[in-house]
Amino acid sequence: MRAYLEHLPVSDTASWSLRDRRLDDAIPFQWHHHPEYELTLTLNSRGQRFVGDHVGTYGHADLVLIGPNLPHTWASRAKLLADAPHVALVFWFRGAWIAGMTDGTVELRPVRDLLERAQAGLAFAPETGLALMADFQDMFGLPPLQRLHGLLSILMRLAGDATARPLSRAVPQVVQGGRSRLDRVLAHLHRHYAEPLRMAELAGIAALSVSGLHRMFVRHTQTSITRYVAGLRIGEACSRLSTTMQPIGL
Repeated sequence: MRAYLEHLPVSDTASWSLRDRRLDDAIPFQWHHHPEYELTLTLNSRGQRFVGDHVGTYGHADLVLIGPNLPHTWASRAKLLADAPHVALVFWFRGAWIAGMTDGTVELRPVRDLLERAQAGLAFAPETGLALMADFQDMFGLPPLQRLHGLLSILMRLAGDATARPLSRAVPQVVQGGRSRLDRVLAHLHRHYAEPLRMAELAGIAALSVSGLHRMFVRHTQTSITRYVAGLRIGEACSRLSTTMQPIGL
């Protein structure tokens, strides 16, 4: 695992990007951010979702809209259908590009308002994801102009969706200094979150004092290490409750 600034592909025939991502084994934890908005529909998968300082569980038809430069990732725990892959249908688009349409078009004002609310991430009800699943899937077979129309249509429907709820409590500022240190700490936490938390060990991994480690972690994630690990443990417990008969302990 490595957190990183993701550089998305640029097409010569379209103003935005999309990807049909299919993974047989798992959706790995890859803490990353990018300057584009991201709209992701996740299918046949259960696990934990991380957006800014939000840590929660997700399931089939998880639909999330993420604002620019907001760190995020998913980490799967199980599939609904064992013989089918985890699926993530992802759309990316630049804020300046979409603003060029919404700012000068009264009819698209709801989309502009939706994107403002998405700065800290928005999650929609699974019912909304299921209702839009066919629209997402159809996008990959359309020519560029029809794809553009389809994207705007989906965003308009989401703009009027009453189930949208904010995820992160704050929009973190992108701070590049110290990223590799944070990467090492996050990697360790995600491997060992079920074990007792040892601050001195984490500080050694980051090559910082314990107080320096705390300051760095809060600066990048907008939450404390203790609360972050508690979120990981709660997410794992919820995942077990929904997918297995295993006993849980926090």
